[in-house]
Amino acid sequence: MAEGIGNQEACGNVEEKYGIRIERRPSQSRLSDLDIRSWPKWACPPGKFPLKFDAEETFYLVRGKVRAYMKGCSEQYVDFAAGDFVVIPKGMSCTWDVVVAVDKHYKFEQ
Repeated sequence: MAEGIGNQEACGNVEEKYGIRIERRPSQSRLSDLDIRSWPKWACPPGKFPLKFDAEETFYLVRGKVRAYMKGCSEQYVDFAAGDFVVIPKGMSCTWDVVVAVDKHYKFEQ
């Protein structure tokens, strides 16, 4: 689990759907405490991308908008957008429908 994410949950800023945890608009001090800007960056253009997460991934979406469809079910999806701090569990398979090009800082848990 992402470091310190439980503290935000008490404030109602964290939601979980299909195992994906999303913290909406974390404070700049929280992002600084996590040293987000030192994490690697990744970007992609709009499009649809099937993904399998072989490790837990934690990321902060700097720019973009994504609808992640759970594998095998077009009616089960999670939306996240610029300003969201997201944790995707190990083993998750989904298709990212990138509506607005994505820039994110990310890290994988071992």
